[in-house]
Amino acid sequence: MLSSALVALALSVSGALAAPGLSLQLSGANSFAGVNAAVVSATLTNTGDETLKLLNHPNSILSKLPTNTFAIASAADGKTPAFKGAQVKYSTAKATSFTVLAPGESVTVDHSLAEAYDFTRSGAATYSIEPVSSAFLISTPSGIEELHADTFAHTAHLSGSLAVERPAVSKRATFVGCSSSRQTLINTAASNAQSYAAESYAYLSNHTSTTTRYTTWFGTYTAARHTTVTSHYQKISARSFAANTYDCTCTEDAYAYTYADEPGNIWLCTVFWDAPATGTDSKAGTLIHESSHWTATAGTDDHAYGQSAAKSLAKSSPATAVDNADNHEYFAENTPALA
Repeated sequence: MLSSALVALALSVSGALAAPGLSLQLSGANSFAGVNAAVVSATLTNTGDETLKLLNHPNSILSKLPTNTFAIASAADGKTPAFKGAQVKYSTAKATSFTVLAPGESVTVDHSLAEAYDFTRSGAATYSIEPVSSAFLISTPSGIEELHADTFAHTAHLSGSLAVERPAVSKRATFVGCSSSRQTLINTAASNAQSYAAESYAYLSNHTSTTTRYTTWFGTYTAARHTTVTSHYQKISARSFAANTYDCTCTEDAYAYTYADEPGNIWLCTVFWDAPATGTDSKAGTLIHESSHWTATAGTDDHAYGQSAAKSLAKSSPATAVDNADNHEYFAENTPALA
């Protein structure tokens, strides 16, 4: 019979042998003649002894959407390109898209920098390109866990054309690729979102001191932050949700996405259609979330996803909560209701 010490040692060695591991290597040409040629390949390798089931999170290199995946900076002066890509509402609880890697297996995803970044401000230069985060979410029997990869950056010189204009969308139809039944769902969502936005603006205008509802989603009350949030909802509510263009062709396992510089245009994805009409993570709330991303309204980002993370963000960093799209959505949905 093994002694307790030997059993403990055996378990320790077994655990070490089964430790998961990831390596992320960025590669591409050493120079790009124009941003259209700027393609970076991200190769993710399972370096551990376990098969990994990774979420294709929109903020990871596994996503096919043009999200803010990379940290890019000029090697000479640290200047960075402007992000102009997709901003996505996503929930790990609703994830259906995964990448499964057996031990030693790799996957490579190509990313066009032109679809997500504008280098006009930072100029022609030699750039260091790194992943925004080394963290990946893995699905395990006990839930979602975070695993950090060993990362290897890429350096390349960019010259020539520094930005690519997306096709103009101002003349698109109100609905793109939407069945009549989905158009009905969207019309209802737009009406409910309009009500959410109007109620949020009215509430903030009438409550100019700390309240439970405000502090839950935007943290410790200050007059300056309250003014900022009120301005956000004023601009959101002033827009007509019914006048937006809604594109139903997205097949990603997300709720929706938009572009900050394309106010009025929202792409609705697979998770949106099963969301409730109102309430937490609803269709109406999704439209609030996406409309808050527009530079013309609130210019929010996606720092945290989900009610729990949004509440934690409000406590730990109120200024960041004021810049987070989900916090704006949950304040507007107000479910469960807070005074």
